[in-house]
Amino acid sequence: MTAAEQTIAPPKVSNKKMLIGGQWVDSVSGKTFESINPATGDTICQIAEGDKADVDLAVKAARKALESKPWVRMTGAKRGRLLYKLADLIDANRAELAALESLDNGKPINDAMNVDIPGTANIYRYFAGWADKNHGKTVPTAGPYMAYTRHEPVGVVGQIIPWNFPAMMMSWKWAPALACGCTIVLKPAEQTPLSALRIAELAQEAGFPDGVVNVVTGFGPTAGAAVAEHMDIDKVAFTGSTAVGQQIMQAAAKSNLKRVTLELGGKSPNVVFADADIEMAATHAFFALFFNMGQCCTAGSRLFVEEPVFDQVMDAIKTRAERQRIGDPFDAKTTQGPQVSEKQMNTILGYIEAGKSDGAICLTGGGRVDRAGYFVQPTVFTDVKDDMKIAQEEIFGPVLSAMKFTDVDDAIRRGNNTKYGLAAAVWTRDINKANKFSAGIKAGTVWVNCYNVFDPAVPFGGFNMSGVGREMGEYALSNYTEVKSVVTALGK
Repeated sequence: MTAAEQTIAPPKVSNKKMLIGGQWVDSVSGKTFESINPATGDTICQIAEGDKADVDLAVKAARKALESKPWVRMTGAKRGRLLYKLADLIDANRAELAALESLDNGKPINDAMNVDIPGTANIYRYFAGWADKNHGKTVPTAGPYMAYTRHEPVGVVGQIIPWNFPAMMMSWKWAPALACGCTIVLKPAEQTPLSALRIAELAQEAGFPDGVVNVVTGFGPTAGAAVAEHMDIDKVAFTGSTAVGQQIMQAAAKSNLKRVTLELGGKSPNVVFADADIEMAATHAFFALFFNMGQCCTAGSRLFVEEPVFDQVMDAIKTRAERQRIGDPFDAKTTQGPQVSEKQMNTILGYIEAGKSDGAICLTGGGRVDRAGYFVQPTVFTDVKDDMKIAQEEIFGPVLSAMKFTDVDDAIRRGNNTKYGLAAAVWTRDINKANKFSAGIKAGTVWVNCYNVFDPAVPFGGFNMSGVGREMGEYALSNYTEVKSVVTALGK
């Protein structure tokens, strides 16, 4: 049986502790919080609720590990072998990890099995290969001197990850940091902590020394804020909303000027020209928005279609939306699961009502699915104006805003009419149009005749309010190293 055909039952999960200094511990306060199954609204288990006191302990453990002989003396090649082993363990436990993602996040089991978990393992393998290759250079200088640079670990890093791709976002943070020799304090999203805790167990099994990786579960305003403000954290990496990213940058500046990288929101333009392969463009335009229940930072939420083919494209997307199989994430036939939480569902429903009240035409969907859990109908709006709320704000749900455009200059101008700049796409058989659009659009990633194509070697990040810095690829290594210059006199 292929992965897509396997039947995986929802796992039974016991209450969870945090990992600090190699030990699984309760929170200092003794508090816990519920992890909720978004498909039913039922409680999965209780999670230790960490806060500032727990972050303090985790940072001390990470600092101790950073300065300890087992980690300091470990060669890059040995760190790489540990990362390779962790990737192998993730593969070996693929079904369990996928089930935890579907249970905690609500994503269809086929997506978790075939996209999230394999993609997670591949990130660790990619950066395992970099662990012994992130080295400095010799630098020619004037005079009798020898100069060279060293790439040294930035130190203890705080990492705060989102709930939409829990395991994969964890790998984007952990893998380059560990390859560079840093130690970690991770704060997973309170909505989806289960896969992070299980992968932390696998990291212990792989042989990472105690304290190199620490996981503090808790809420953003308490545990997350403590990470951003901590005076002994050298760098913080965050993926999430732009508003929270701004708070983290402010906190980092007010504390110790720790280095900050932010991967934030998006309102990505997806542009279809009349000369494109319309069937393929419509298929991928649907995927670009509705994959993962619309909970993607790169979601192609603003669909621009050239006027002559607008109706054709919208008919195709409407048909696909109405064919969505909405239901139990553990049903192999399900193509759309619930939103991650009741709060997120209500936010999306609010945007749908705003679209209606602003005068957009709801082509299909437009409400909540009548069943237990946090399900939203796949919703498509047409007659959307550029200044409408649904065209300007990140919805992070299955809501598509479709608009007509006239030519490549119109597509570029209106595509850039946003505070974001994370991703964009263009569909055309004309290479000149593709190149002009790619050059003119302000986005960190531009896809040409494809969408949501990711590779561990390709850097990812945004322009404008979509973030600071890049993840994945060689560019990610610079986030986790300090460059030291050494100049030596030759002779007297």
